[in-house]
Amino acid sequence: MTRLEAAREAAATAGLDALLLTPGPDLRYVTGYEALPLERLTCLVLPVVGEAFLMVPRLELPAAEHSPASRLGVEFVPWDETDDPYAVVGGRLGAVGKVGLADRMWAMQSLRLRDAIPGAEQVLAGTVLRGLRMRKSPAEVVALREAGAAIDAVHAQVPGFLRAGRTEREIGRDIAEAIIAAGHSTVDFVIVGSGPNGASPHHELSDRIVREREPIVVDIGGQMPDGYCSDSTRVYAIGEPPAGFLKYYEVLRHAQQAACDAVRPGVPCEAIDTAARDVIAAEGYGDYFIHRTGHGIGLETHEEPYIVAGNAEPLAPGFAFSVEPGIYLPGAHGARIEDILVCTEEGGERVNHRTRELVVV
Repeated sequence: MTRLEAAREAAATAGLDALLLTPGPDLRYVTGYEALPLERLTCLVLPVVGEAFLMVPRLELPAAEHSPASRLGVEFVPWDETDDPYAVVGGRLGAVGKVGLADRMWAMQSLRLRDAIPGAEQVLAGTVLRGLRMRKSPAEVVALREAGAAIDAVHAQVPGFLRAGRTEREIGRDIAEAIIAAGHSTVDFVIVGSGPNGASPHHELSDRIVREREPIVVDIGGQMPDGYCSDSTRVYAIGEPPAGFLKYYEVLRHAQQAACDAVRPGVPCEAIDTAARDVIAAEGYGDYFIHRTGHGIGLETHEEPYIVAGNAEPLAPGFAFSVEPGIYLPGAHGARIEDILVCTEEGGERVNHRTRELVVV
């Protein structure tokens, strides 16, 4: 209920008449309801003035009634297959001038709502909800700690999966099973980048055979039953890797530490990016750090705030984000070290605690 009212107040402050939230992280944040994204419309209508209601297909009504949304006092409005739910939304909402649509709303639905609410300007609800979602509550921080501990438990098992002669895909399959066994409800991604594949930050699992004396980038994450996400990257090697790799891995480790040390309230997001980038550039590897330093995390693996040049948003207590600088040498190998941090009054709290040293198997 607190989130529902906070969203209503934020919408009013932004000059909106209503928020229209379809299945996705915005709806789950406000109501706790993880609704199925279907062509049939499910939509929370949250007017600034008046009572909220949830349009829900009748066949999805039992799921909605068993979700946390049922405890919010919001009216459920079920609709049948021959009904026009968009017309119902328009009719009940009445004449409005500006509405915020869920960032993940399907284009098909936004266009139907545009026709059903003629004259209403449509904007992204994310511009209204971003301030609420970025600043994690104490309960959300606890959830992120639990997610961090769960993915740490998986990284603890990774050395046992790494053997020369196995493929990235075989290793990835073992890691995916471990992610679920560690308490996640879903596996969001498994990256096993061996040798030259480690130079591709978003490498897909392949049938490449892992060899001795080459680094292996393992970036993994999933979603916990409460919806909060994990994300952590560590680097491994089967036997001692080449000296050239060891040289820049130490640079990367110091860069990641410098960025983590820079986290505190009031510091611009871009300053954290700069802290990592300056260390890497000073050692001659600046051209090989090809992505932002981090991204926010919560009900989505990637959400605001983004830790990137040009983002002057000041950090505040409760902001949660990754710090993950990388160095990638095309055709050779690469490395990335990633932890999730929460900004506190004193600085930055890591929720990942596995060693950031190179793990040699």
